[in-house]
Amino acid sequence: MKCFKITFLVLVVGLLSQPGFAKVDLVTLPGRDTTQLTIYNSADLTLVRDGRALTLKEGRNKLQFSWANTLIDPTSLEMLPKKNADQIDIFDLTYPPRVKNLGVWNIKSGIRGKVPVEITYLTSGISWRAFYMGTLAPDEKTMRLKGYVRVTNNSGEDYENAQTRLIVGKVHLLDQIAQLARREHPYGRPGAVPIAGERQVVLKAKRVLMDKAEAMPSAVGKMPEKKEITKEGLSEYFLYTIEGTETIPTGWSKRLPSFDAAGVPVVNLYKFEQRRFGERPVRFLSFKNDKTHKLGETPVPGGMLKVFRIVDNKQHLSYEGQSSFKYIPVDEDVELNLGPVQNVVVEPKLMDYRTDNYTFDKKGQITGWDEIRTFRIKVKNTRDVAVKLEIKRNFNTNDWDLENSGEYGEFEKEDKDTVKYALQLLPRSDKVFDYSLTTYHGSRKDKH
Repeated sequence: MKCFKITFLVLVVGLLSQPGFAKVDLVTLPGRDTTQLTIYNSADLTLVRDGRALTLKEGRNKLQFSWANTLIDPTSLEMLPKKNADQIDIFDLTYPPRVKNLGVWNIKSGIRGKVPVEITYLTSGISWRAFYMGTLAPDEKTMRLKGYVRVTNNSGEDYENAQTRLIVGKVHLLDQIAQLARREHPYGRPGAVPIAGERQVVLKAKRVLMDKAEAMPSAVGKMPEKKEITKEGLSEYFLYTIEGTETIPTGWSKRLPSFDAAGVPVVNLYKFEQRRFGERPVRFLSFKNDKTHKLGETPVPGGMLKVFRIVDNKQHLSYEGQSSFKYIPVDEDVELNLGPVQNVVVEPKLMDYRTDNYTFDKKGQITGWDEIRTFRIKVKNTRDVAVKLEIKRNFNTNDWDLENSGEYGEFEKEDKDTVKYALQLLPRSDKVFDYSLTTYHGSRKDKH
């Protein structure tokens, strides 16, 4: 693992201005005591809270901070004493001219020794996304739903033993953090930071983010074998805190568990509609994010779900399909499109076509007529489980009548030009039904 790039150094007062810092006496500070990452998924943004124990002397101290080769936004840097704050004055942060990737805090201390401080800043290059694995029971009536998050660190910085927190929600940024991090100088020009202006705007925005994602209590006692995620609502945001700490080096991704819900009731439905889906039925899987469905404690972040099915008593799995979905609020239904299938077949066929009931004007010209089409629908379930099938037929007119015969199941007129058949198919079974469609044209529309 590579060395930590952010360096903290105590400098002897008055020597910083000497060329090249050649005669400066440097004292390396100890490593991080604590680190907390709050990663937003709607923006390239992470809030870092870094706890360290600084060794200060009475009087004036200078603390050097370098962010070379990272994506840290230097305009967001802040330091706060965690003890003896009344005796420690952090009175400015300067960016020396002609020196890249370097800031210097000027500190006046009334005490000597170690002082715990928290350094906070924003960085880009750290992201997370959710993905899920669903395992259907053999009868496909319930599903075990396991959620994961994958955290990817491309920030240029290693973060060791960091508490990881994930934010779901929309963040509005004045600037892109990555662009601020790549500036040659923090404010687009060399020199000290002005007391008022751009830095205050960035710091105010960062404090708002910190207020919205205040630290949650850490887990105490013996760590369980399996990590859990604590979840908490934050107005328009939602916060997920992963139990324990994680080491995430730059250039690495790490998969972390989110939740594991067993016995989630689900509905499998096959839909056939040539206008929307083409010539093959499409499989849909639906459930609800509520307590009845063993969920509902928190929103479910959007992601990709891969669905498998247990096919025997040895727990062997078959792959059933996958679907991406957006953020699912509590008490909301979700219907996932798992794609077209071949093991459920629908075959519509035109069996007969004729015209009838012509009307004529005084000159003997045709002014209206009926068209009668008879279709036969064959359906087949080749699977070893029962399935629900929904067939929709679309017409090119609003003026029609329909007669059904055979095993057509439940029938309803969905709208002016669409009808729906709902069928239950036993394992390895088939059904056939017919419908006769009469459409009215010309003056026959008026008489219908």
